[in-house]
Amino acid sequence: MKKIFFLTIIFLFTQFSAQEKILFWPKGEMPNSKILTSKTKKKKELAELKEPELFAFLPPLKERKQMSVIIIPGGGYSKLTYDEGAFQIAKWLNTLGISAFVLNYRLPTFTDLIQKETAPLQDIQAALKFIRKNADQWEISPTSVGVIGTSAGGHLAAMVSNISTDYTELKGDWETISNIPDFAVLLCPVIDFGEFAHIGSRNSLLGENVSVEKINKYSMQNRVTEKTPPTALFHAQNDTAVPAMNSILYFDAMTKHKVKGALFIFPEGGHRFSITNKNELNENWKKLCADWLKSIDNQNKQ
Repeated sequence: MKKIFFLTIIFLFTQFSAQEKILFWPKGEMPNSKILTSKTKKKKELAELKEPELFAFLPPLKERKQMSVIIIPGGGYSKLTYDEGAFQIAKWLNTLGISAFVLNYRLPTFTDLIQKETAPLQDIQAALKFIRKNADQWEISPTSVGVIGTSAGGHLAAMVSNISTDYTELKGDWETISNIPDFAVLLCPVIDFGEFAHIGSRNSLLGENVSVEKINKYSMQNRVTEKTPPTALFHAQNDTAVPAMNSILYFDAMTKHKVKGALFIFPEGGHRFSITNKNELNENWKKLCADWLKSIDNQNKQ
């Protein structure tokens, strides 16, 4: 009896934790690569991988909404903290009926790259196109695909929200598919590369001796326009890694350009927005986020 019970638990666990791994670049068409031959390292924090990948987390069909989200993990553009900072958020989104895709993207520190600072943006743009192109397969909408970015992943989410130039180099029917998300959620995001910069993220993406012109170009508050998708930002006032001014600057730019969104700043919580938070007030971010996503979903249905 105990053995049967144990096997049942194992089966249920694997059913719950299983997710589909997707290599989303069409074969032979991934740009900006010297074709790295080393094997992908499998750890909780990736520092190098052979090819970018998506992990699909799908709710049961009867509970599945049309909305989907690509989760972009952080790590200062030098590693990918995809476990707690992405996989757990994906599983939580599934409880809301939202399909989630975790993106492990190429980092600018990878030895395989030709143009380092472009690779992360190429990967998130290609991932958006891929999900929209295959939306029918998952029974989701191609016009309700958003991004959630944490920390440096928030910077990448802001980049793909504001840079309309298509860097994927994909041709044919791929060219007709939008590379801009329909909405965004930024969790303690890196936004500014100037006074309030997370220096590690800036150095990894742009190098240490970077010009003022380039700093301004990659400070995402400077790229917001009226075409920026609706965005919700979450930050902690006592975040010492990425100051809350990053979110404030972005939201201020959104307000000036009449972009719909929301800004939530909690007094405590540090540099952390995950599924389990020690701070009771900070724990409310999930309810606020769920309500905001619901409002976006309702707007898309109108």
